Parts: sequence; C-alpha cells; structure tokens
Amino acid sequence: MTNPNTNTISGNRGLMIEEPLIFEMDAPGRSGVDLPAVPQHKERLGGMKRKGEVGLPGLGESQVVRHYTKLSQKNYAIDMSVYPLGSCTMKHNPRLNEKIARLPGIADLHPMQPVSTVQGALEVIDTLAHWLKTLTGMPAIAMSPAAGAHGELCGMLTIRAAHLAKGDARKRILVPESAHGTNPATAASIGYEVDPVPADERGRVDLAAFKAKLGPDVAGTMITNPNTCGLFENDIIDIADAIHGAGGYFYCDGANFNAIVGRVRPGDLGVDAMHINLHKTFSTPHGGGGPGAGPVVLSAALAPYAPLPYVTHGANGFDLVEHDATGKAFGRLKGFHGQMGMFTRALAYILSHGADGLRQVSGDAVLNANYLQASLRGDLTAAFPGTCMHEALFNDDFLEGTGVTTLDFAKAMIDEGYHPMTMYFPLVVHGALLMEPTETESKIGLDRYIEVVQGLARRAKGGETAYFQGAPYHTPRRRLDETLAARQPVLRWKPEPTKKAAE
Repeated sequence: MTNPNTNTISGNRGLMIEEPLIFEMDAPGRSGVDLPAVPQHKERLGGMKRKGEVGLPGLGESQVVRHYTKLSQKNYAIDMSVYPLGSCTMKHNPRLNEKIARLPGIADLHPMQPVSTVQGALEVIDTLAHWLKTLTGMPAIAMSPAAGAHGELCGMLTIRAAHLAKGDARKRILVPESAHGTNPATAASIGYEVDPVPADERGRVDLAAFKAKLGPDVAGTMITNPNTCGLFENDIIDIADAIHGAGGYFYCDGANFNAIVGRVRPGDLGVDAMHINLHKTFSTPHGGGGPGAGPVVLSAALAPYAPLPYVTHGANGFDLVEHDATGKAFGRLKGFHGQMGMFTRALAYILSHGADGLRQVSGDAVLNANYLQASLRGDLTAAFPGTCMHEALFNDDFLEGTGVTTLDFAKAMIDEGYHPMTMYFPLVVHGALLMEPTETESKIGLDRYIEVVQGLARRAKGGETAYFQGAPYHTPRRRLDETLAARQPVLRWKPEPTKKAAE
C-alpha cells in the first residue's frame, strides 16, 4: 500500500513526475515564437473569418518540450522491457529498417509522381511482392491493403467477386470461435451471414462440426492459423479439402505468420487468400493506429479478381496497371498504391535475414512461447494441453478461491513495470491471460518476466487479495472505475467556469 507519510509537496514521486494538462499550464500572451505583425491586406475569407480566439494555450518553448517529453516517459514501450501483449506481436524492430525507410528518394516520394520518376520504388514493391509470394507459395498478390483488417476485406471481396462471376451469389461464411475477432466482423460488413464453428477440447476447429455446416450456400471460411489460442490448426488440409469440395474458398488470417514463416507455405495447405500483417511479421511499426500494411496473397483461382492497381515489369521497366482490361477485378481499395514506408521496411527485414534467418525467426518465436508456457505451468494453468506456437495462453483456474480476478492480476503487473498481457481474450477461454514473448526476447528478459508472474501468482494464492484489488499503486493515476468510464466517458478537457460566467 502507498504510505501516506511518503506523500510529497509537489505530488511527484522521484522521477515519476506529476504533469498537468497543457491547457492547465496556459499563461495568456505567452508564446514560444516571436512573429512580426501581419501586414494589412484585403479580406479574402468571404465572411468566414473566425469570430473568437483559437483557444491554444500560451506556453514558452521549454514548457512545450518538457511537457511532451514527460508524457512520452509515461508510455510503456518495447524499448523498455518485455511487451507480453498477446496476438499483437509487439517486438523489437531493427533500427536499420527505420533508417532505410527514411532515406531520400524513399521518404519524400509523392504518390502522383510520373511512373518514370519512381522506377526504384516500383522495383521495391515488385521485389517485396515476389518474396511474399515465395514465402507463402501463392501465385498472386494484392499489395495495396493498408492493414490486416483491410487485407481481410480485400480477400473477402475477391472471394465474393469470384462467386458472382460464376453467377453463384452465396451468402454464408463459416468462422471458427478460435479465429480473430476481425474475421466475422469483416464478413458481416460486406453482407455475409456469419455462421460460427465451435472449438474442440484441443482449442482447434471442431472438424466434424465444420463439415456438418457445409452446404451449397457456403461461400467460404475464414480461419486464423496459427489461431488465437496460439495453436496450429492441424486439420487445416482436411478443412481446405472440405470447403473446396463444397464449392467455397478458404480465407486464412495470416496475422500470426511470424510463427510459421520459412517453415510452412500456406499455399501448400489449400489456402485461397491470406493477408500478411507486415507490421507484425516483417518489422514495421505496430500500434498507435498505424501506419500498417496488409498485402493479400491469392490462389490461381482468385488471382483474376484481385484489386487494382498492381505493378508489372516489362522491357521498358516497371509500370502500374490502373485499369482492368478483363473486367474481373473487383475494383480498388485505396486511392493510391499501398504503404511505401512499410514496404521498404519489410523488404529490408526479409533481405537482411535471408531464408535461413526467417526460418530462425519462426523457430525463436515458438521456442520463446513454449519456454514461457513451461516455466509458468506450475503456477498458472495452461488453457490447453501440449505445446503452443507463438503465444502462451492461460486461464484463471489458478486464481479460483483467491478473490483475485484476471483484471486484478494485470493491474498488479503494471506496478512491477510490465505492460499487462492480453486479458479475457480469446473468449473461448475463461479469464484468459494471453502472452506473446515474440522472437526478439532474450532468455534473460524472459526469466525476469517469469519471476514476476510467478511471484504475483504466489502472492494471490497466499491470500493477498486486498493488495491485488487496489493495484496499481505506483502509477501516475490509480485504477479507474471502468464501468463509469465506459458509460460516462470524459473525452475533452473543459476549463473551470470563471466567477463572472458563473454569476
């Protein structure tokens, strides 16, 4: 517990600085710049001139710099420690790739430049496309999708276009409970009826239940593999054969491709479409809303329906195909051609690792996750028997009778200096704690993390319920009333009313 006798005059606790909002530091008239007066000129705003103040706070330059520096120090980051957030692959990104993406001629490109002036950029896109097709064993690819969910949309629109071209407008998509939550959302967003498929006792698709749901109205299936439980769907070939036998297509969510890259080619498993989160598998920025990239590899059956634009390479160099002469492409997803910075980072990652290095990436990701699972199995309860793939999943059975919830446990981890793992997801596991160590964590870092999780589990079982229910204690802010925050969110700062206004 926090000792009241240790409260400080400033509210600071060592280097844990108490920082007001930038508007609360406002000093009217203060500015970090000194600009000359605007010369008189004719009004050109057509009556749209602002009638009031802009409302920006008045601060000096040093105040602004210190304010945002302090705020940045309150953020948890992969550069600080293990980031165990599961199903997100929060891993270290080599600085080399960031440096390359910022080189002149790459960082300053404009999407409307003439094709003749961006031959190098088109070669980067074409080369990356080649390696993504090689790694997945797929003959075609759409490079423009901006993120994973956007890639899902691309793949499903391609599947719909293929069915419509045959005059077969099917309406049902089979989505297992072990799939990512974006999968059913994507299918529903374009008008498909989502039919859930239960998981079996192993945390994988119930094959018998899947086959029982097949019919002439099934357009396809969306399966995450490795799935959200951190397990490889080892019936995947039987699933592919079954869906193809029913006349449907197989969409695979490739968000967890880092667990199998260099070892398994999805094209060999019967996959027809799969997006690849470049910002997860191939070292591009993740989090903060983007930017991401989600290219979609396609089977020969779906290739004619891929969206525009795409890059071609002929005797006269590289070119962009902006118009579909066949009339089969379903359209286009973006105004331009994809995320150039992400393409550059991903290609740098692939080329610097090579085939053997990428194989080691997946091997290390799986090794680290199983080391985590094996080390914690005695104190936590694994959700499913056996080994896992890239992430270790636990349920809350180890907390039974303690009065401590998964949320309490996660809040206590914050005091220990770690970002909490993914909580209560996937939904098929009660009180889930999902941890993904990634391939970039060292054994030393993992051992420190394991020691903390084991220690908290033992404290919870030792009866320290009140401690957990009050955590965190050492953060700039204490635990929120999450129900109230969800129902009555305060999303905007408003100044206190002045005395005159109140009167």
